[in-house]
Amino acid sequence: MSNSDNIFDKEEEYFLHTYKRIPIEISHGEGVYLFSVDGKKYLDFFSGLAVNALGYGNVKVIQAIEEQIKKFIHISNYYINSPQIELAERLVKYSGLSKVFLTNSGTEAAEASLKLVRKYFGPEKKIITFSNAFHGRTYGSLSLSGKDKYKKNFSPLLSNILQLEFNDIGQLENHVDANTAAVYMEFLQGEGGIKVASYQFAQKVVELRAKFGFALVADEVQSGIGRTGLPFAYNHYGIEPDLVIIAKAIGGGLPLGALITNRKYENVFEYGDHGSTFGGNPVACAAGLAVIESVFNSGLINQVASLGKYFKSELELICEKHPNKIVDVRGLGFMMGVEFFKPCANLVKEFREQGILINCTSENVLRILPPLISTKENIDHFINIFNQIVNEINE
Repeated sequence: MSNSDNIFDKEEEYFLHTYKRIPIEISHGEGVYLFSVDGKKYLDFFSGLAVNALGYGNVKVIQAIEEQIKKFIHISNYYINSPQIELAERLVKYSGLSKVFLTNSGTEAAEASLKLVRKYFGPEKKIITFSNAFHGRTYGSLSLSGKDKYKKNFSPLLSNILQLEFNDIGQLENHVDANTAAVYMEFLQGEGGIKVASYQFAQKVVELRAKFGFALVADEVQSGIGRTGLPFAYNHYGIEPDLVIIAKAIGGGLPLGALITNRKYENVFEYGDHGSTFGGNPVACAAGLAVIESVFNSGLINQVASLGKYFKSELELICEKHPNKIVDVRGLGFMMGVEFFKPCANLVKEFREQGILINCTSENVLRILPPLISTKENIDHFINIFNQIVNEINE
C-alpha cells in the first residue's frame, strides 16, 4: 500500500506509465465545464478526446443509463436486446450503409474491419493507409497507423500494409491497383494534426475504387456523430464508403464503438468469425441512443455546422494577424486545429492556467474539440483567451 495520500503519487506507484497525466484532479463536470478538487473551473474544449459530445451531466444520457441499469447491465451477445437493435437501426440510417457490428472502442472496430477485409480479399492483397493516420493502438490498428513514434518498438507488425502520403494524388495513382484490398482513410485526420482530405484526393480514391474494386474504409472514430457539422466527415464529399469505423462520441461517455458495412460486405462474417463479450453493452447502447437523438433530432448538428464556420473564421482572423507564428487553421465543424511554427505543448499549459482545456498533437498543432453543445459565448471566450496567448508568443 502507498504511504502517500497524494493521488499523483499513488498513480505513479500503481499504474503502468502509459499516460502523461495533466496535473489537475477532476472532481466533477457540468455542461461544458470541468471542475478540479481545488475548486477551479475549466472550459473543456477537449471533450474527453471527442467523447463527451453532450458535455457533462446530460439529463437524457443519465436517464437512459439509469433506466437500462435497472433492467440489466450486461447479458451475453447470445441474447438479443432492444438497445442494441435500436442503436444499430439508427447507425444504419445515418451512415447510409447496411449492417453493424458493435464493439467497445475504435481500435476494436478497426480490428474487426481488418478481419473482414482479409477474409474477403485474402492475405495476398495489400492494404493502403496514409501518413499521419491513426487507427488505434492494438496490433492490427497500430499496423494501419502512420506515426513511427507509436510503432517503432513493436515490430514486426502486420505485413502487406503500404503507407502513402496523405493528399498525394500521384502516389495514389502509382500504388493503388488490382492487388489492393482496401484503402483506410480518415477524411479528417485527428491525431495526425487535423488535416482535411482535399476534395480532389477523395474523389480520386473513389475513382480508383470503381476501377479496382477495393474496399474504402472510413475511420470516423473522432470525426463522426455530428462533430464536423454533418453526420460523418465523408458526407462532406458526397461519398459512400464500404465500411465505417466509429466510437468515441457514440457511447455518451461509455465504452462503445461499431463497424458498419454496406450491402456488398454485409455477409462476409459468418457465425463464429468474430465476436465480443462486452461489445454493444446494453447500458452503453442506451446512452448511445440518447446521444443520437440529441445530435440528429434536436437541431444540434445544424448548430455545430453554423458555429463551426464562425469558430473557424474567428481563428483565421487571428492567424492572419500573426503570419510569423501561425502556419494555418484547419478543420470542420467542432474539430479544429491551429498549426504553429513552434511546438505548442507550452501553449496547452497557458490555456489551462487561463481555465481552458485543449490538446497539442503532432508537436505543433493545437487540437480543439469543443462539446457539441458549446455556445457562441463559449467560443467567443475561447477566442478572447486564444488571442491573448498568441499575442504574447515570442517570434
